[in-house]
Amino acid sequence: MIRLILADDHAIIRDGIRALLTEDAGLEITAEANNGQELLDKLATTPCDVVLMDVNMPVMDGFGAMPHLRRDFPDVKVLVLSMLDHPNYVVRMLNAGASGYVLKNADVAEISHAIRTVASGRQYLCTEIGLNLLQQVTASGPIPDTATRKANDLSKRELEVLTLIAEGLTNAEIADKLFTSKRTIETHRQNIIEKTQAKNTAALIKFAVSEGLIE
Repeated sequence: MIRLILADDHAIIRDGIRALLTEDAGLEITAEANNGQELLDKLATTPCDVVLMDVNMPVMDGFGAMPHLRRDFPDVKVLVLSMLDHPNYVVRMLNAGASGYVLKNADVAEISHAIRTVASGRQYLCTEIGLNLLQQVTASGPIPDTATRKANDLSKRELEVLTLIAEGLTNAEIADKLFTSKRTIETHRQNIIEKTQAKNTAALIKFAVSEGLIE
């Protein structure tokens, strides 16, 4: 069971997230917070594996909370859930110690997958942000080789999934397109990550471009 604390200053957002995630038997929301300071107070007495945290909050925002989280609660993983998609926000939060960044328009399957990914000690970046960062990288120069394995290490189905990830589709959309389950796509995605040694979606997309899978 992965224990979560939600930190967002909008009660309607927290209620919506709670309603969506309660359908997942592997997740448990142990507390909620309106801002970064309240989050730190809750963490002092509440068991938690992953914090699902917004960036813009009153009293103490996500940037202000991160140094305290890393110092006082180093075992707690932080997954940012925000509408802010500018690369500067993403990079700042990741550099501050966040394990992942997901936009609020992501579907529940991707949010659940992101939570499990960061809870296991890996990093996660949602597809839309990965594409935005890729555009920044390609605009500034040649794409570095971030993968240690070749495309022929991937199965035909894994190549199909990788191509659709690079096109910006969510796990649910890929599942519908390939007539399979979201859980199967999550498994394929994890296999692709392990084979390519890519740490996040942006690195996967770079790999797809470098191998000529997409233009």
